[in-house]
Amino acid sequence: AGWFRRLLQKPKQSSSCAGSSLHATAGHTASSSPSSSSSSARSSGSSASTGMVRAGRPPRVDISSSGSARWAKSYDVCICHSEVDLEFVEELVSYLESQPESFRCFLQLRDAVAGNAIVTELCDAVQNSHCWVMLITPSFLQDPWCKYQMHQALAEAPMANGRTIPVLKDIDRKDYPRELRNLYYIYTVLKENSFRQIRDTVLRYLEELCRSSASGTE
Repeated sequence: AGWFRRLLQKPKQSSSCAGSSLHATAGHTASSSPSSSSSSARSSGSSASTGMVRAGRPPRVDISSSGSARWAKSYDVCICHSEVDLEFVEELVSYLESQPESFRCFLQLRDAVAGNAIVTELCDAVQNSHCWVMLITPSFLQDPWCKYQMHQALAEAPMANGRTIPVLKDIDRKDYPRELRNLYYIYTVLKENSFRQIRDTVLRYLEELCRSSASGTE
């Protein structure tokens, strides 16, 4: 009887000891190397996140193909600016037009038809462009024609993500036009960085436009 009772007790003791040993080992491991444990968690989390981003990234679209929706309008981007800021805008236009995508830019002093009414030219430029860059400067805020063109763009596509691209230069955030408060803006600190951001935003919109158009015709 005694040996039978001991036989019944052994598994319980063994199980209890094993549990205590496992808990102690786990506690020792966690306390002895917290950095390796946390870095491993970060690494696995990062890998999962990267995998999700890669998996969710839409395929690239050839916006230069002859049948793409890009060619439905005369210009890829219309630059709305004050004449005082012409030098900066000419650099931006030169940058965009020299990109591999050869963006088509509307520059009022260069592309407006001589003899046409200013209102007509501004409205046509907005309607015939996919995206509108608003160079918000102190001169822009004081120019009634700039504000007119801004309102035309907002009326053309008030909720189209990526079409209206506000770019702030030499003004405080508090002076950001209220009409654009629901849109993120690009703040010009380094010219090269802001030019690249504008280029990426225009390209992203055109790719999405062509992708949606292609899927709609399939």
